[in-house]
Amino acid sequence: MKIGLGLYREQLTPDNFQFAQQAGATHVVAHLTNYFAGKDPKIDSGDQGGWGDCSGDRLWTYEELSALVKDVRAGGLEIAAIENFSPRFWFDVLLDGPERAQQIEGLKQLIRDAGRAGIPCIGYNFSLAGVYGWTRGPYARGGAESVGFGVENSIAPSPDAPIPDGMVWNMRYRRGVAGAASVSVSSAELWDRLAHFLKEVVPVAEEAGVVLGAHPDDPPAEELRGTARLVNRPEKYDRLMAIVDSPSNGLELCLGSLQEMPGGDIYEHVRRFARSGRIGYIHFRNVRGKMPRYVETFVDEGDIDMAEIIRILRDENYQGVMIPDHTPAMTCGASWHAGKAFALGYMKALVQNAEALGPSQSIPTRVAAE
Repeated sequence: MKIGLGLYREQLTPDNFQFAQQAGATHVVAHLTNYFAGKDPKIDSGDQGGWGDCSGDRLWTYEELSALVKDVRAGGLEIAAIENFSPRFWFDVLLDGPERAQQIEGLKQLIRDAGRAGIPCIGYNFSLAGVYGWTRGPYARGGAESVGFGVENSIAPSPDAPIPDGMVWNMRYRRGVAGAASVSVSSAELWDRLAHFLKEVVPVAEEAGVVLGAHPDDPPAEELRGTARLVNRPEKYDRLMAIVDSPSNGLELCLGSLQEMPGGDIYEHVRRFARSGRIGYIHFRNVRGKMPRYVETFVDEGDIDMAEIIRILRDENYQGVMIPDHTPAMTCGASWHAGKAFALGYMKALVQNAEALGPSQSIPTRVAAE
């Protein structure tokens, strides 16, 4: 098991590469979509204005991707993945619009270029509403600031607020047209769009040596902003993987999102997915509660027994990368860095002591291969 750190576009700097090394990471997951700028990044809940404007984005080139890999390696780290396509690259893939075929060809070239540059995985989230509807507050230990969904007495955007024209995945890809209908999609339509996307791009990913890792829905609602959700139950990952049975059709396995989902045994599902060999990388974060009400916590204080997750990954010989994903912001002058350093140190200690953690405490899933 390897420890990594996710860095947003503005954070891909030598100083942060050095910080990652100092905190025990060996790998980087890079976000190239510019959600925001600043040294202490906080994505807000979006509201009607969205996170930002991506209308000027253009496809990342081989030269840019190769330079990223070179910079990360110069910082003493390895690149594990890039996470999320800019909505500008594939809005009509999500919306089934007139530019879908052209945008899919662009994504195919991006995948080829990523493989050629030495980037082994691309994480993505096939969603129209994206991450939306949560609020920020002192929900973690000691009043550390984290995010929650459905928290009582909190002020959050309405999960029923329609997606305005010109927006998808919480970002504006063009100026909206006044009076245009809001975005909507049924579950059947969204699964059809995903199937078309995967059947087009997974063979290219195979040739390029790239894994496409699908992130589950967060929040894992049945519907958000008038649009259906895809992977809002663990078993829906199985449906996604069955669309194209390929090692390149993989998972960006977010433990927090899985735990937020109603029902199911997270340990059983993690064991099953690890055994499948289809995990691209893991978001190693913890939460307390389930839909329709939950909050994010420090990695050691939520409902998930993270030591048991490590036991399971150890037993299934998982050799991939884990990143903290987002963490509570600690009360100090470098709140983002402090939160990440705590999570990385905790993860490092678990991994270093994986054998000493003893036998798994959960009952292994019986599969046909056994």
